[in-house]
Amino acid sequence: MLKLGFVSAILADSSFEGVVDFAANNDFKCVEMMCWPGNSADARRYAGVTHIDVENMDINYINGYLKQKNISISGLGYYPNPLDADTKKSEFYIEHIKKIIRACNQLGVPVMNTFIGRNQALNMQDNLELFKKLWKPIIETAEQEDIKIGIENCPMFFTNDEWPGGKNLAISPAVWDRMFQTFPTPLFGLNYDPSHMIFQMMDEIKPIYQYKDRLHHVHIKDVKVYRDKLDRVGILANPLEYHSPKLPGLGDVNWRAFFAALTDIRYRGPVVIEVEDKAYEGSQEDVHAAIRTARNYVKQFLD
Repeated sequence: MLKLGFVSAILADSSFEGVVDFAANNDFKCVEMMCWPGNSADARRYAGVTHIDVENMDINYINGYLKQKNISISGLGYYPNPLDADTKKSEFYIEHIKKIIRACNQLGVPVMNTFIGRNQALNMQDNLELFKKLWKPIIETAEQEDIKIGIENCPMFFTNDEWPGGKNLAISPAVWDRMFQTFPTPLFGLNYDPSHMIFQMMDEIKPIYQYKDRLHHVHIKDVKVYRDKLDRVGILANPLEYHSPKLPGLGDVNWRAFFAALTDIRYRGPVVIEVEDKAYEGSQEDVHAAIRTARNYVKQFLD
């Protein structure tokens, strides 16, 4: 029922073929392929990774290789800040998102995954107004191409340079409601990651039921909140001071309730492991082990 995959960003040093081969050799069905522009200077962890260059891609080769290995692409991913206060950066990010949406159509990929973005100098209401203006051409492109957009609900607030408030607006159900009221097309939805609800002290299961018609893609990542650290620094501290991303099963997400909810709503899309656990980044062998360990845990909930 559910197609198990992983996010290709963790295999940053592998080629497209290497990512597909790893998926095929390790009992996966799909991969979310990263599509950052080839000249990306983004140095953020897990960013700047290009496994499909949408400006220079051989469609027949890509689809042929995937068919040969019996692997599909769950979505094309690119996670910049489209509402960046730097207008030139914002315009570049928006144009590349549109290119990836068109590439989805060309490759037969159903969804493009990204962030809403956030202007850190503006409050929430002003950001929502900026979103309404800047996202209009993106939504229009998605409608023209008949491609879904999955917005990941990550606040993108982890480090000092992301203070205050982070670099992604889509942090909560209250914001999602405003997003979907602004652009009601059913093509506009979520790339839902339960881990981002945990460190915000929010319920990670309720949104599955509440937004069942907007779940276009699902990330499988866990997170551990260290209560002793939280008691010391408080929730207004940079979140990495009191929590850490973990492999599924090693954190605080209630995975049994999570997968029960997905089956309750008859979700039939991809569930894609996103590895960001620093404990498994000592070597390429550690990274491979992390993906397989996460797979082993998640497979108890799959057929």
